[in-house]
Amino acid sequence: MEGITNLLNNSKNSMGEHVARLERDLATIRTGRASAALLENIRVDYYGTPTPIKQMALINVLDAKTLEVQPWDISSLNDIDKALQKADLGASPVNDGKVIRITLPSMTEDRRKQLAKNISKMSEDFKVAVRNERRDVLEKCKKAQKAGEITEDDLKRYEAEVQKATDAHIAKIDQVIKAKEEEIMKI
Repeated sequence: MEGITNLLNNSKNSMGEHVARLERDLATIRTGRASAALLENIRVDYYGTPTPIKQMALINVLDAKTLEVQPWDISSLNDIDKALQKADLGASPVNDGKVIRITLPSMTEDRRKQLAKNISKMSEDFKVAVRNERRDVLEKCKKAQKAGEITEDDLKRYEAEVQKATDAHIAKIDQVIKAKEEEIMKI
């Protein structure tokens, strides 16, 4: 019984981790406003080692359309500039010798709709991951019931508990996606 309880708790935690990962992934998608999270996944070749830009520089949001990257080591400025140009942000970085400024252009209506479609597809992948967690737990519960470790009533209770957690996490995914779509479509 205690093993099944731990299994259920681990499953709920794992479902929560899927939602958190979706939120992190969505933060890196460009919306109508500049965000430091846009540069989070960019890696700079720093002395032969791919290093996240956030470990090499201070990233500031100057206004709704402008980001500023201020490296801690000025000698890495050109490497950061090259990485930003390769990143395909839809904007050209401007290097003034001390900082790099990136002015993001406004997105077109078509681009906004395309991004909304992409995040809808992304949400389906995370929903499938949550449902896979449910399936795995239910299979283990059924095996435990067949082995005589839990009763049939316990199995029904665990199934209901897992389904409740699954529904809650899928609803959270829908909520996060809806908020991001509204943010993208807002001009």
